[in-house]
Amino acid sequence: MEKIASFQVDHLRLKPGVYVSRKDRVGSGIVTTFDLRFKEPNREPVIDNPALHTIEHLGATFLRSHKDWASRTVYFGPMGCRTGFYAVFSGDLNSRDILPVLGEMLDWIEAFSGPIPGAHPAECGNWSEQNLDMAKWECRRWAAVVRSPGDENLNYPGQ
Repeated sequence: MEKIASFQVDHLRLKPGVYVSRKDRVGSGIVTTFDLRFKEPNREPVIDNPALHTIEHLGATFLRSHKDWASRTVYFGPMGCRTGFYAVFSGDLNSRDILPVLGEMLDWIEAFSGPIPGAHPAECGNWSEQNLDMAKWECRRWAAVVRSPGDENLNYPGQ
């Protein structure tokens, strides 16, 4: 089998950032998958499961409810390696196109209080594993990259 594109990225040189992972034709349109990399792979501790789960619930809720991006949001969820998330949007997009909505999402998560959306036994298979304080900490940390990215935060190493 052919090695998939995401396994061809040099994870030893990868920095936190917002990367175009792939673009796929679906029908007559394009969907763009983004690698929202919160951590430097293999160098930093990964995001702990409760924080990762909380960011997943809050990020998906925000994007799927956003006045401009709800209809373009296909997916938001964690990477198995726990160093970030994938976001899939309809459209032929680049990293700078989504920085504003990601900034809004991070602000919303930072200000969030109350029950985590979907964190009930009837709504989630592991509803109780949530940590809002750590989710906010991880988002605050990554916000610096989203708000002032350099080329190394928007383009995969070697591309």
